[in-house]
Amino acid sequence: MTKVKRRKHEEEEEISAEALQERTEMEALYAATFKDMEEGSVLDGVVMAIEGDGVLIDIGYKSEGVIPREEFKPEEYDKLEVGSAVAVYLEERENRDGNVVLSKEKADRMRIWKEIEEIHKNEAVIEAKILSRIKGGMIVDIGVKAFLPGSQIDLRPVRNLEHLIGETYPMKIIKMNHKRGNIVVSRRVLLEESRNKKRELTLSSLREGQLIDGIVKNITEYGAFIDLGGIDGLLHITDMSWGRVGHPSELFIVGDKVAVVVLKYDKSSGRVSLGTKQKVPDPWGDVENRYPAGKKLKGKVVSLTDYGAFVELEPGIEGLVHISEMSWAHEVKHPSKIVSVADSVSAVILSVDRKARKISLGMKQIEPNPWEVVERKYPPGTKIEGKEIRSITDFGVFVGLEKGIDGLIHISDISWTRHVRHPSEAFKKGDIIDAIVLKVDCDKERISLGYKQLTGDPWETDIPKRYRKGGTVKGKVTKITDFGIFVALEEHVEGLVHISEVGIEPPNRVEDKYHIGDEVEARISRIDTTERKIGLTIKGLKRDSEKDALDTFHRSQEGADHSLGAIASRITKKQEDASEQE
Repeated sequence: MTKVKRRKHEEEEEISAEALQERTEMEALYAATFKDMEEGSVLDGVVMAIEGDGVLIDIGYKSEGVIPREEFKPEEYDKLEVGSAVAVYLEERENRDGNVVLSKEKADRMRIWKEIEEIHKNEAVIEAKILSRIKGGMIVDIGVKAFLPGSQIDLRPVRNLEHLIGETYPMKIIKMNHKRGNIVVSRRVLLEESRNKKRELTLSSLREGQLIDGIVKNITEYGAFIDLGGIDGLLHITDMSWGRVGHPSELFIVGDKVAVVVLKYDKSSGRVSLGTKQKVPDPWGDVENRYPAGKKLKGKVVSLTDYGAFVELEPGIEGLVHISEMSWAHEVKHPSKIVSVADSVSAVILSVDRKARKISLGMKQIEPNPWEVVERKYPPGTKIEGKEIRSITDFGVFVGLEKGIDGLIHISDISWTRHVRHPSEAFKKGDIIDAIVLKVDCDKERISLGYKQLTGDPWETDIPKRYRKGGTVKGKVTKITDFGIFVALEEHVEGLVHISEVGIEPPNRVEDKYHIGDEVEARISRIDTTERKIGLTIKGLKRDSEKDALDTFHRSQEGADHSLGAIASRITKKQEDASEQE
């Protein structure tokens, strides 16, 4: 081998060695680039091409990967262009076809999970959009789906969860597990923190007499709860208005903004009493000057009771028209017969009691008082003719004399002799009768009438003549009582046989011997014209009858004894005469 050839051969060997060395180094360097490309890691990729079904991504590996278009959000996909940087997740370095398998969606999820972990670690706030309702709570979107328990939605239980869907709220992550993919969030935690801050601020400045703005939080039958900023106060129904309030919902609805006065603040219990009527002066302050007695005015009927009607004179001022002050007539049974709620009525101020916050009104005083002429028109002794019975009660009947004027015939003035148990036994409503005026009391608006006074009192004339003490009478049993027997002597005239005068000794009973309808004979033992009573005795009559019989017997016995004596004398004399003859 010549020098030239040897030299050329040596040079070729040196070149091959250098090439091999360079190739080895390049392979080592290339292999080093794949050390960080572990499956399951997130890598930076570059868009190589945008095709219809996906995006070609170069991650610096020996082959590119294709990410489906569906893994990009529409707004992200629209911004893509060749050369754009994209974070991708390496699922497989080589699949069956030798291609790299990448995922944009998983890369985003890992990035979001990392951010969420940082937020959870730092106890930071995250925005969450409510997606749907499930058992026990809601599903929300915080980049990934998370669970919002029902108890963590608000400070109070939320009845209608459906209306929250689509809303976005700041929340806090209270629990998370990356392996299981579980995240639990809470809105209530933030609300409690906010409430506590507001509460501290409100409590530090709250004082009695302060005017403060609040929000109606809840309404009950007895009042409304007002959120003053972290602390609730009670606006009682009695402190809402100086006027009448049937229910708090008449004045407020939940969510209303309202200015209230702090009436009382108990620091130990945290209770706050509020009022709205205290924002204006008390209308009862000078009520006596504005509503003097005798003043005529108009008002609106706001409520009815069994005893009268309440009339609003102005907001916060009401007066009572008692049922007795509605009409001069005494036949008003209920205020609803005269007025209705919302009616406008005229009335007269009768009295004002500022301390008791009461005003008495009269409606009948608007019209002339018919009783002012009654005493002159119907003096005692006047005969009333052809008047109608308007009503019947247990104690008597009312007779209409004229409009608004009735007279009463008491049950005791219906009959001189008849025992009337109820006025309906003698009269019917609508009967036309005559009567006598007995008494007139204009102050009490009463006229007393008599029916029995149309005729003379038989107890002062006829009865004492027909029935004398010691006389014998006959009658029928009408009633048997524990104290005796009532006997009808004639129509409407009765006598009483007291139990002690019946003549029955125990164990015998009165009802065993006498019955209603039985005819009995008795002797009059007493006549009391004042009390209109006749006392009878059966026992006395029997006793007298037995005595008369005994006296008759004794008289007959005395005659018999005298006859026998005469006969005996004659026999004795004959015997004596015979002896002398011998």
